[in-house]
Amino acid sequence: MADYTPAPSITETESIYTVSQLTREVRDLLENAFPLLWIEGELSNIARPASGHLYFTLKDPAAQVRCAMFRMRNRNLGFVPEPGMQVILRARVSLYEGRGDFQLLVEQMEPAGDGALRRAFEMLKQRLDQDGLFAGDHKLSLPNLPRCIGIISSATGAAVHDILTVLKRRFPGIPVILYPTSVQGAQAAPEIARAIKKANQRRDCDVLVLARGGGSLEDLWAFNEEIVARTMYDCTIPLVTGIGHEIDTTIADLVADRRAPTPSAAAELVSPDSMEWRQSFRQLEQRLMRLAGRFVSDHQQHIDWAQQRLKQQHPGQRLQLLHQRLAELDQRLRYNQNIIVRHHRVQLAQAGTRLRHLTPIHRLQSLATTSANLAQRLSAARRLQREQRSQRLASLSQMLDAVSPLATLNRGYAIVSRLPQRDIVRSCDQVQTGDCVEARLGRGRIRCLVEDTNIE
Repeated sequence: MADYTPAPSITETESIYTVSQLTREVRDLLENAFPLLWIEGELSNIARPASGHLYFTLKDPAAQVRCAMFRMRNRNLGFVPEPGMQVILRARVSLYEGRGDFQLLVEQMEPAGDGALRRAFEMLKQRLDQDGLFAGDHKLSLPNLPRCIGIISSATGAAVHDILTVLKRRFPGIPVILYPTSVQGAQAAPEIARAIKKANQRRDCDVLVLARGGGSLEDLWAFNEEIVARTMYDCTIPLVTGIGHEIDTTIADLVADRRAPTPSAAAELVSPDSMEWRQSFRQLEQRLMRLAGRFVSDHQQHIDWAQQRLKQQHPGQRLQLLHQRLAELDQRLRYNQNIIVRHHRVQLAQAGTRLRHLTPIHRLQSLATTSANLAQRLSAARRLQREQRSQRLASLSQMLDAVSPLATLNRGYAIVSRLPQRDIVRSCDQVQTGDCVEARLGRGRIRCLVEDTNIE
């Protein structure tokens, strides 16, 4: 007979997991063990329920994994995911506890072509940011009135034409120097860097504009190269970028002293408005004319004052002034006397009016009228109160008659009580055969002997 080995039993120190506890701990282990990952694969089994979430499978020739991209994340997608599309995901590793399924929680999705460039862009952006190339304290301020403006762009591109058009419209008197360079292709980044160095060494310009028209991420890639970023950082001339459209942001835009959404907007930034300067000159001219006129006027007034003072020093002039002063004082004295007399007359009239108003006759007449009115009101109030109380008494009497038990007894009912205690009998099981009871009627009482009881 074979030896039998019993299965090990559970000790008191060992824990028993529920399924939900196990899946929750496995989910926490997965989410803590893996950071945000970039994953490339092919889309399949795409589902778009009414909730707005996006569920799909990401696969390659050897394996597949279920993915979920919630509504708050997928509403910013710039394309429509389709089965068979090659994409790059930025996702967190997790576990769906309800089914115990391993899954990816997707935060970002890009087509595989642009995705590689986007990853390279983010990596370079993070590295240059750590090196301080985007720091605000390093950025230079733009001159208010540049002596010369430098343009670094393609000589045949539309960006140069747009910039020159804006500069001609805003301030045609400022000279412009073009540093021609390629803005697309493998050779573009070194050429752009050489053009920036050349402009920085020659010091012919007060401000530089690095510009290019719109395009895809690949078309604008020359402005995401590290050589361009570091050359811009070393440039000691204020540099403004106008690359692509407003939604396009390159590494060069982040390093630049100022970033404009388009080449035309960059030209607006670096050039003053000639109309505003003309207006300023006109205002300065007007201010200078006012100051000159005020200066002449002040000196003319000083001369007039000196001549007048000289005349005032003459004795005849002094006597004439004293005589004029005496006449003015006499006139003022007469005027003040008339005012005082009129004032006292007004006060006397006001005192007479107050005296007439304060006589007791009017007060007594008013009190007599008030007393008569109050007596009439008191009489009317007493009469109204008696009527209200009579009506209240009649109403209460009717209510008392309505709820009185005597009215019920008059309709043929009786109140039965057991003697001698006089307890009210509400049920036949309260009395027995032979008990003496009393029935109170509407008029009088009847004593009865119980012969039989019956509960219906």
